[in-house]
Formats: sequence, C-alpha cells, structure tokens
Amino acid sequence: MSEAEHAPLSGVRLVLAAIALALANFIVILDTTITNVSVPHIAGGLAISPSQGTWTITSYAIAEAITVPLTGWLISRFGAYKLLLGSLMGFAFFSFLCGISRSIELLVGFRILQGLCGGPLMPLTQTFMMRIFPPNKMASAMALWGVTTISAPIVGPIIGGYISDNWSWPWIFFINLPIIAVCVYLVMDLIARYETETRRERIDVIGLILLILTVAGFQLMLDLGREHDWFESPMITGFGFVSAISFAAFVIWEWYDPNPVVNLHVFRYRTFSIGMIGIALGFGGMFTSIVMIPLWLQNVVGYTSSESGHAVALVGVFAVFMSPFLGPILNRGDMRLPIFLGMLWIGLMSVLRMRWTADADFWTYALPQLLQGFGMPFFFMGLMSLAMSSVPPSQTASAAGLLSFMRTVSGAIGTAIATAYWDSNTRVSRSELSQHLNNAEGTLAQMQASGMPVDQSRALLERLVDAQAASIAVNHVFTMAAIVLAIAAFLVWLIPKPPVGSFMMGGGGH
Repeated sequence: MSEAEHAPLSGVRLVLAAIALALANFIVILDTTITNVSVPHIAGGLAISPSQGTWTITSYAIAEAITVPLTGWLISRFGAYKLLLGSLMGFAFFSFLCGISRSIELLVGFRILQGLCGGPLMPLTQTFMMRIFPPNKMASAMALWGVTTISAPIVGPIIGGYISDNWSWPWIFFINLPIIAVCVYLVMDLIARYETETRRERIDVIGLILLILTVAGFQLMLDLGREHDWFESPMITGFGFVSAISFAAFVIWEWYDPNPVVNLHVFRYRTFSIGMIGIALGFGGMFTSIVMIPLWLQNVVGYTSSESGHAVALVGVFAVFMSPFLGPILNRGDMRLPIFLGMLWIGLMSVLRMRWTADADFWTYALPQLLQGFGMPFFFMGLMSLAMSSVPPSQTASAAGLLSFMRTVSGAIGTAIATAYWDSNTRVSRSELSQHLNNAEGTLAQMQASGMPVDQSRALLERLVDAQAASIAVNHVFTMAAIVLAIAAFLVWLIPKPPVGSFMMGGGGH
C-alpha cells in the first residue's frame, strides 16, 4: 500500500469515520444492557419465565467473549477492514433474526451468533481509531472511544425501557439496523484504504474447542441447573463434568501450544494474575446488581421498563463526571489506594441495597445507583491499567484480550448465579413466610368485611407474601454481591506497589 493509503484522515472525512467507528463500538456494547430491562417483556412475549429470559443476556455475552481472543487471528486471516465490514453486516443480520424470533431457543441461538459477530468489533474499532487519527490527536480518539464504551451500558437500559413500554421488545434489536447501515456506508467509503495484509496463520483448533466446551458447559450448568434440581439431574452433572475436564485440558494444552488461542503465559506476572482475579470477582459482583435490579423493580415493585431503566442508568452520571479526574488521582501516589477505595465503594452500594423493600420510593432504589458512579472509573479503568502495567509490550495484545474475555465471562456467570440464587431463595423464603403468617385468617376476614371477594382477598394476600419473599431473596443476593466486591477490593493489596505516575488511560483496552 502507498503512504497516502496509510495516512491519517483529516477534516470532515476524519469526523465521519470517527463517528462510524464510535457508533459501531457503541451499538455492540449497548446490546449487552439494552435487554436487561426488557427481560420481563421478552419472557411474556415468548411465554417463558423471567429467569429463562436472562439467557438472552448471558448467551450474547459468552459468545462475544469467545471471539475477542480470536480477533488477532481473524485479522491476519481475512484482513482488518474485511473483518470489520463482515462483523457489522453479520451483527445487523442476526439482530434482525433476533427481532423476528418467536421462541426462546431461536432467540438465544441468534443472540449467540449476534455476539460472535459483535466480539471483534470492540478491538477493531479501537484499532482503526488509532489509524485514522493523526498522532497529535490520539488522545481525542481514545477519549471518544472511551466515552462510547462507558456511555453505552448507561444508555442501554433507558432505550430498552422506552422501546419495551412504547413499542414492543423486538424493536430493541431492530433499532440496530439503521445505525449499522450508516456505519457500513461510512466504513466502506472511508476505512477501506486501511486494509491490512493477510496471511494463512495456523489456528489452535483444539484450544478453541476446549475453550468453547469449558465456557458453554459451565454456562449451561448455571442456566439450567435450577430447573432440573442441579446435580440430582444427570444432564446438569454432565455439563459440570464436561466443563471441568475441558478446563483442565485447556490449561495444559494452551500452556504448551506454540500458537495458543489464549496466551496463558501472561499469568506469570503477579500483578496481572491478581488484577485478573480482582476484575473477575468485581465484574461478577457488579453484574449481579446490573441484571437483578431491573428484574426486581419490574416483577416485584411494579415499575415499568422505562422507570426501571431510569433508575439503573443513573449509575453513569458520576462515572462520566469522575473520568477526567482519574489520571491525576491515580498518578499522585500509590494507585492501589484509590482503586481499593473505589471498589470498596461499589461494594458499599450493595450494602445499601440490602435493606430494600417493595414499597420504598424511587430515590431509595436510585440513590445507590447514582452514588455507585463515583467508584466505577477506578474499578473499570484503574484496575485494568494496573493489571496491564506488568505485561511486556510483546504480550499486551494477549493480556488485553484475556481481560476482555474474563470481564464478559465473569459478568455472564455472575448473572446466572444471581438469578438462580434469587429464584431458589424466593421459594425458600415464601415457604417459611407461609408457615409463620401472623393472624392470616383475621387479615382475610378484614379484607372480606370491606367488600372484597374471597378469591380476590386470598390472591392479594398471596401477592403480598410473594413480594416479601422476593424482597428477602434479593437482599440475600445483594449481600452475596457485597461480600464478593469486598474480597475483590482487598485483593488489590496483594499486587506489588506500582511506581508513582504509572497509570496510563486505556491501558487495559479491549
């Protein structure tokens, strides 16, 4: 390619190309949260339980996570531009198929394919941002990309709630189509010149198969376990066995394979290893609230999707506000301290949620979300940058891909565990409450004396018991999340003290 073909863009062409790449990154990340507040609508439309509806979240996240480590090989095999264009078109196509699905099996299947197409778009858009911007504007490029990364999960619940309440749930997928169409047009016009050379590189097929078996087996065990009495079911036991054996084989194979799909040798660096564990626990604990709060607000409190979306989205207000101050704070002294305090602060918000009741006002539910934003940049960017700081440049791509994979997988696993725990705990709490009701007959008599029919008074009492049982169960879930987040925070002190001023924005990347 000529030097002109590699040169950065300028003027209107640079602005349009940056918008296309930022929108592509935005829409992929948006789809990780836009379904959260729509789960009850999806469940109602497909005649399934809300817990089954969460499969639309976890299936997308797992598929997306699996393709992230493969992006480097896919670029070398097909070229970065062709991969970007193909991923965009595939994402749009499977978004359309998700919208017209009329069974949970089809919807989950198409969500998996949507996630497989979406995974490479995150690192690809970041890579092309660095190519189209001149060196003196690189900070602006990364800031724009970072804003879309942070804002998409915030906007997702609001858009998902509005669409579900005012249109219908398929439109949370159809809304992708015009946006992707604009992105495809601009990418074809402006980004084609930045195509990379291709070469036939060997792919670690065995490692990839073992990775898929490990993640899929574990996720199926978590998603289906509560419906089949866990390990009393041979099927669930089989999923667990396959996942455990595949994981052991995966670790051994990847450690010795000369061209692994996941480079496990980065775990030799203590800072990275501990940071990875902290990120896994942190995202697992935090995703518990991201998924559980909309479910609880809609199914128990009676909020609409829009109302629950507004409550959830407040988490981004102070997260965006604090981001510009992150660098100066972390570079002032021992960066482990603000990271520790930020993660502990997120855990404290779960403690505030532990006393929620079904009859509280909006701000009781929304305030922990709003305040949580103060700690999120320190966890998101601070801990990732700290984890990456010990990795040599030659292994940065592998480490960043591994962090992206672990972030997504731990969030999906945290979602599955939280919904399963909530479901089983609700049943236990309901059984205990039913046995210890104070003067239930007297309460029924009072309701009937006021003119309420017998069946209606019994149904009302049953709904009250169900709401209390669900409230007790969700408080247990938040307790579990608080403990996990506290453990993640304290792990930071096991990381060797980094040099002062070692924080670099975007160190973790995708």
